[in-house]
Amino acid sequence: MKRDVVITGIGLASSLGEGLEPHAAALAAGQAPIVDTESFAPYPVHRLKPLELDRQIPKKSDQRQMEPWQRLGVYTAGLALDSAGLKEDAQTKSELQVIVAAGGGERDHAVDSAILTGLRGMNETGAFLNERLMGDLRPTLFLAQLSNLLAGNISIVHGITGASRTFMGEEQAGVDAIRTAHARIASGQAEIMLVGGAYNAERRDMLLLFELGGFLRHGDYAPVFGRHSNPGLIVGSAAAFLVLESAERAAARGAKVFARLDNVVADRSPRRAAGAVEASLGKLVAELGPVAPFALAVSAATGIAGITTEEANVIAGLNQARRIATGDLLGHAVEAAFPASIALAAAALDAGHASEAIVTGVGHWRGEGAAHLSKA
Repeated sequence: MKRDVVITGIGLASSLGEGLEPHAAALAAGQAPIVDTESFAPYPVHRLKPLELDRQIPKKSDQRQMEPWQRLGVYTAGLALDSAGLKEDAQTKSELQVIVAAGGGERDHAVDSAILTGLRGMNETGAFLNERLMGDLRPTLFLAQLSNLLAGNISIVHGITGASRTFMGEEQAGVDAIRTAHARIASGQAEIMLVGGAYNAERRDMLLLFELGGFLRHGDYAPVFGRHSNPGLIVGSAAAFLVLESAERAAARGAKVFARLDNVVADRSPRRAAGAVEASLGKLVAELGPVAPFALAVSAATGIAGITTEEANVIAGLNQARRIATGDLLGHAVEAAFPASIALAAAALDAGHASEAIVTGVGHWRGEGAAHLSKA
């Protein structure tokens, strides 16, 4: 069984603002990115434009018990439900299934700093560490770090009572969240799904982890495909959620369709030799089938040396594609990078910029993905 899958709701929030309007305008005008090069120097970061949280998370108690990435995700999921016309549809929300691409929870930086400082002067470091962890970490902090609480908070705040799943695994979690949601609807296992991810880039702990791996760009901003002399990630706080629906169901309720999601494929090359990513992604794009002339290419490329060039080579082989790098507009949003790229591609098709779009994404460490979208 292979049914058409369509996108009937899009929620986006980033440094550009919230909703489709600012993101569609940036796509059309080639807007200069909004990048902060001072707050986390020497690392440039696309910081989130402040949100009026009450609009999607009305209870202050709900807001307080979430971390920034969870508030961002819950807020953006609400935007997607609004976009699809489902916010007040209790019957549909009882059937709606949720798939979230999530990272690990955020840390208490003050506690971490105090413990690391104290360890320097201790002979019995193990006993000191155990004592501080037992005394300094509050139980609610651990609960807030559970990755599946984003899906749980989306369900609680927005009244969704269908099943939920959480995928972890950095960029590939975003790819597989979209791929799985598409496959479930296409095969008849589900009728409608809410899928996406969120990432808070304004975290010094994550910047440290990326820096230790040698993944971050230092200094000023440069376009994703123009960082040859100083390659690396420029991360961005962003979230993207999509409502995916069977075409029959969408037609029956008279829903607006932004685009058709034709196929989503994924791979995980070993990356032991140069060219592995290009071969993997090239194979995936070939699996998507023929691409129309002047198709749009939306890339979730990272800007990291080697793999970004290989991704560019695959895109260059498409049939006269116009290329857009999601990272140029939003920054690299890790788990949310691929969902955001799908959302931007759908918005561009809805605006008439192209009749087809190819979305590509190569994880900074592992994983490759691609998708094909068509104008509704």
